[in-house]
Order: sequence, then C-alpha cells, then structure tokens
Amino acid sequence: MAVIDLKGKVALVTGSARRVGQRIALTLAENGMDVVIHYGSDSSAEDAAKTADQARALGVRAEVIQADLRQRDEIDQLFARLDQNFGRLDVLVNSAASFDKSDITKISLEDWEATLNLNLTAPFLCSQHAVHLMREHKTGGSIINILDLSAFGVWRTFAAHSVSKVGLKALTEVLALNAAPDIRVNAIAPGPVLRDDGNSPERWEQIGKGLPLQKTGDPVDVAQAVVFLATQPFLTGVTIRVDGGEALLRYS
Repeated sequence: MAVIDLKGKVALVTGSARRVGQRIALTLAENGMDVVIHYGSDSSAEDAAKTADQARALGVRAEVIQADLRQRDEIDQLFARLDQNFGRLDVLVNSAASFDKSDITKISLEDWEATLNLNLTAPFLCSQHAVHLMREHKTGGSIINILDLSAFGVWRTFAAHSVSKVGLKALTEVLALNAAPDIRVNAIAPGPVLRDDGNSPERWEQIGKGLPLQKTGDPVDVAQAVVFLATQPFLTGVTIRVDGGEALLRYS
C-alpha cells in the first residue's frame, strides 16, 4: 500500500512556536504541508511568528494562532479559525504540554487540574474537533499525540505529569478504535532529544553514552517519526518510542 502524500494538505501542531513542536511543524512544511503554528502564552508570540516565516520560506501557507488550551472556548475558536481559513484538516499533532514537578501527596487541586487540563483534556478536545473536521470535509486524516517515557514508567517527582501522559497513551488507543476506519491515531514517546537548562553539555553527553545507542537524539528524530506516522495508511493505535533505547533499560 502506497504511503500518503502530504503535499497540499493541512497540519495543526499545538505548541509549535519553539522546541520539539517547532521542529515538527517545520518538518511537515518541508514535506509540503500548510501548517497552523499554535502557541499559548504571549511570551511565545515572537517565536511563533518566526516559525511561520520559516515555513512560508519553504513555499507553503502558514498561519499563527494563539489559544490557551486550558480554556475550552479558546480551543473552539482555534478550530473555527482553522476551518474558516483552510477549509480542511489532515494532520493534528498534540504537542503542547507542561512539564512541572509535583509530589502527589502535596500538589494542590489547582496545580493538578492545570497539568491535566493542558496535557490530557486539551488533546481530547482538540482530537474531537479534528475528527469532526476530517469527517465533515471527508478528508480522513491522522492524529498524533506526543507523550514521553513517563507513559511507560511513571516518574515519582512528576506525579501529575506522569498521570497525564499515561492517560494520553490510553486516549490514543481508545480514539484509534473510535475514529477508525478513516482516521488513524498514534503516539510518539520521545526520550532525551533536547537538552534543557538543567543539563550541561557534558552531562548531556553522559546521558547519551548511557543509552543503548550511546548518543542523545534531536528534535528532528521526533519530527521524522511524525512524518512516518502521518504517511502510513495501515498503522493506528501504536506508540513509537524515539528514545535511543532508554525505555529498555528499565528491564535490563
């Protein structure tokens, strides 16, 4: 079965102003997709505009839309604007997420809900909108959720975050069953693909040497996995770990 051609189709990548989400959006643009660059907070506005300019330089349409994904009405407005301006949606990548430490015995209800609303409820609501648009316009399509390795083994000091990612993996599988046969739903769980400020270059190199593949990854590795899932017509309900084999170390 031939792979799906992405040229001329439309993708929405949430949280795509910077970091991994940005790389996903630009890689989809490199594959000929028009892209919606989403960002949440005002501090990301400039980065989102620059990302859209980079996408347009590749010869595709790109639009920047701000929405607080913790607010249902803003999600509704995001998809209404997308439909009005593009008239279709072929690929949704749920990439936006928070990454906050929390102790399950001490976390406040407010902080718990903030994490779950962004990391789990927002992908649920965005996916509902995506399924509606894909079926309304009879395009079919692909939904791809970005997890991390806490979906396979929870992180004690990231309690709410871990619960949200375990839930998102389950949502991927439930939605894959319910959105079939015209819409495929899959997930990607990245490992160490982007160094943060908490890791020095030397420490980052050590982390890589501790993996089975003896190196860290790059956001482009995640983006290429997104393209793979978006173009494969016979894959649904799967989670691909892009982690250099890190998850295997739990069992060795």
